[in-house]
Amino acid sequence: MDGLTGVGRRFAALEQVLDEKSRRLLAAAESKAWGRGGISAVSKTTGVSRQVIRQGLRELAQSPTHPAGRIRRPGGGRKSAREKDPTLIADLERLLEPATRGDPESCLRWTSKSVRTLAEELERMGHAVSYPVVAELLHQMGYSLQANRKTKEGDSHPDRNAQFEHIHARVQQYMGLRQPVISVDTKEKELVGDLKNSGQDWSPRGKPEKVRVHDFLVPKLGRASPYGIDDLAQNTGWVSVCIDHDTASFAVETIRRWWHAMGAEKYPQAKRLMITADGGGRNGSRLRLWKLELQRLADETGLAIAVSHFPPGTSKWNKIEHRLFSFISKNWRGKPLASLQVIVSLIAATATRKGLKVHAEIDDRSYPAGTKVPDEEMDLINLRRDKFHGEWNYEILPRK
Repeated sequence: MDGLTGVGRRFAALEQVLDEKSRRLLAAAESKAWGRGGISAVSKTTGVSRQVIRQGLRELAQSPTHPAGRIRRPGGGRKSAREKDPTLIADLERLLEPATRGDPESCLRWTSKSVRTLAEELERMGHAVSYPVVAELLHQMGYSLQANRKTKEGDSHPDRNAQFEHIHARVQQYMGLRQPVISVDTKEKELVGDLKNSGQDWSPRGKPEKVRVHDFLVPKLGRASPYGIDDLAQNTGWVSVCIDHDTASFAVETIRRWWHAMGAEKYPQAKRLMITADGGGRNGSRLRLWKLELQRLADETGLAIAVSHFPPGTSKWNKIEHRLFSFISKNWRGKPLASLQVIVSLIAATATRKGLKVHAEIDDRSYPAGTKVPDEEMDLINLRRDKFHGEWNYEILPRK
């Protein structure tokens, strides 16, 4: 028994460094040294099967036939799924095609093609394959998990780049004359309440903030509509938040509040104001109410208001998106927007290393939807269109 204990200790000491072949040969050598009954004794002590020990004894009795570095003889070991099932790969590739061949009503076309789903479909086709094997085959075929990537912009206006250059030249001109230039837009509407907000935030381990299971509108709290202004020269932002209708009147009221609270003080010599905006939404290039409200603001402030809209489908180039809104989203990620005051506080706390400062406030005024602007009022707007795409670039002058 002492001898068997020694065998067990040697195997335990070498187990971490032995490969399959070395383990087999060591067990065979120990059984050979033990003598009669050695195969059974060593097998019981080490866990190596008697069949494997006999194979090791045969290998010890003959000169080595395996190439250096090999564990098994050529052709040894379990055959791969590719070798056992020649049509497996072709059927798997067919399932992975964007439009599955065969029955157009196949359920697989309308489900997530997970490895489990693919394995189940392959089994229906007569293949004996598990989902881990499917995952291994996908990696061998050069597949990996991919997310959608936004790269297709669709049809673009032929003068898209020319409009970009026009806006850039106009902004440089106004800033060179120390006239205010602002970028405006409506941020994505947010449901107010103790609802899940995407992202993560540092909290004590095991104590996440509890929110509602379903993200439904809370009627008494409503939906918040933040409208933002980015002062391109001052690196400051202004955001008004309301829970009433998101209209052009609300948009221009936000600009009005920014001007009286911040703009007039920062630009005491200003005679003009330039606004860059998206082509659609509440500050759209075709929206009559937007132009009418800007006319009222021009009459009130005495400013000549120049507007340049970005071409259709290019709203992501509006500077407020990546100079202001993106940082607001980062600042409140993982935090439930429980009330309007919480939303305003989180927006106002937004800052960057480059010195961005943001003012935020609640606008509790009512902004009725569906306001119509008759032709008679449009005819009274003192609007001067540019020669280059006057539908995108225009100026609204104060009426005397």
